[in-house]
Amino acid sequence: MKKALLMAAALLLAPMAALAAQYQEGVHYTVINDGPATAKPEITEFFSFYCPHCYTFSKTVVPKILAEKPEGIAFNQAHVDFIGKEMGVEMSRAFAVAHQLKVADKVEPALFSAIHDKKQHFTSRNDIRAIFVANGVDGKNFDAAAESFMVNAQMSKMKRDTENAKLTGVPAIVVNGKYRVETGAIKSYDELLEIAYFLARK
Repeated sequence: MKKALLMAAALLLAPMAALAAQYQEGVHYTVINDGPATAKPEITEFFSFYCPHCYTFSKTVVPKILAEKPEGIAFNQAHVDFIGKEMGVEMSRAFAVAHQLKVADKVEPALFSAIHDKKQHFTSRNDIRAIFVANGVDGKNFDAAAESFMVNAQMSKMKRDTENAKLTGVPAIVVNGKYRVETGAIKSYDELLEIAYFLARK
């Protein structure tokens, strides 16, 4: 009986051991800080509404993560402000406002589509406001949220997390606030997720 239990445990651990050997620091992922990881496992996607690859990622990979991620692993997103010049900051604000007003499911696809499908050129916060209004948000609620403490705090956190992750491009995946997945050595989105889930369990 004892021998059977040991064998079962070995079989359960074998896949993780294989992954540990397969995915190497400096090749498949980078340790971005020497401090402790987050208290609970989490995967964070850093993206920009201006990034065409992020648009594809939002339609193909994000739904897959939400549907298939292992139990106990949280999925978060953070908008970067280093793409789009001054409008990059406003798009980060738009992301934070959308989540504050709980309309991200409608507004985020609308912003992506406006930029990449309709080729709309955003020049001010009012252009973004119009997208919110077109998707059922009262303009006054948008204005209030855009200048709220909660939105400004979320923007500051996203900027801080972006700097800590030492990002040079998006979409990017950071796991447990400690590991950045290196996409250069990855052959598919499925492999990217395998690495992310492996790191989340470290």
